[in-house]
Amino acid sequence: MRQRREIEGMSLSFLDTIACGFGAIILLLVITKVFEPVVLEESATHLEGLVAQLREELFDIRGEVTTLNRELISKEEQLSDEKERLARLQGELSRIRGRFAASSDESAINNTLRDQLASARQSMTEEMRRLLSDYRRPVEDTTVGGIPVDSEYVIFIIDTSGSMYNYAWDLAVEKVSEVLEVYPSVKGIQVLNDMGNYMFSQYTGKWIPDSPARRKAIVDRLKDWNAFSNSSPVEGIQRAISTYYSPDKKISIYVFGDEFTGRSIQDVVDTVDKINRAGPGGERLVRIHGIGFPVLFKVGNFNRVGITGVRFATLMRILCERNGGTFVGLQDIR
Repeated sequence: MRQRREIEGMSLSFLDTIACGFGAIILLLVITKVFEPVVLEESATHLEGLVAQLREELFDIRGEVTTLNRELISKEEQLSDEKERLARLQGELSRIRGRFAASSDESAINNTLRDQLASARQSMTEEMRRLLSDYRRPVEDTTVGGIPVDSEYVIFIIDTSGSMYNYAWDLAVEKVSEVLEVYPSVKGIQVLNDMGNYMFSQYTGKWIPDSPARRKAIVDRLKDWNAFSNSSPVEGIQRAISTYYSPDKKISIYVFGDEFTGRSIQDVVDTVDKINRAGPGGERLVRIHGIGFPVLFKVGNFNRVGITGVRFATLMRILCERNGGTFVGLQDIR
């Protein structure tokens, strides 16, 4: 009995020890769980503060970037202005250099022109000399710049050949505008090329009514009008007179050109005399004026083709003198 009691006592002590150990472990777990939320809460608070700080730094950086972009745009605008100013200065320098070069070469150019005119005089045919021998200047007083302006209808006959279109077209447009200004108000206008082709087909055989809008339309269309031409005004003159002459109308024809490539000047003079015959008082049906553009004297090989320019001037001087008009020879194509 004593031995059994001793064994039971040992068993109880062992169980107590084990129970105390488990209790200690459970106590540690409880303590750990109690303090864990506090640690997590502190970590979350710390992270929120870090995020707020980073946001503030981001805002600061964005503000600096905006400021730098504005400064960059301002610098780029300043650079663009400086480039424009530099371009203007370079253009002005080029213009001044051009003037200086032109003034330096003026003497040489004058000598060249004198040589060309001398060559032209030497190259004149016997036919030209014979025709010019009877030439007399008109002595009428009702003129503006030497051109009679008593007509009520105006017809332009314009050489649209390549030499005119490529080298003197801007000047031709300018001279058409100047002629129209000489006539503040007319009853009708018409524009043909030297082949007799109409600028405005809708006015074929009719007069273009005069108005500021019509005049502007004529000048605007003339700027890019490039019809075929044989560099001989006789076809245009024939069509203008045969189509538009009327006894009750005062008509002036203006012939613009730079060369005459026809075979005979005399044939043209005779043809125009037949269609633009003189009336009882000696006056022709229409006046014929001429404006000569010295294209071939400026840009062509004068010895090869320049003689056609002299022939145009000779032809138009004779036609204008015989038909009550004035011939104006321009000195330059600019």
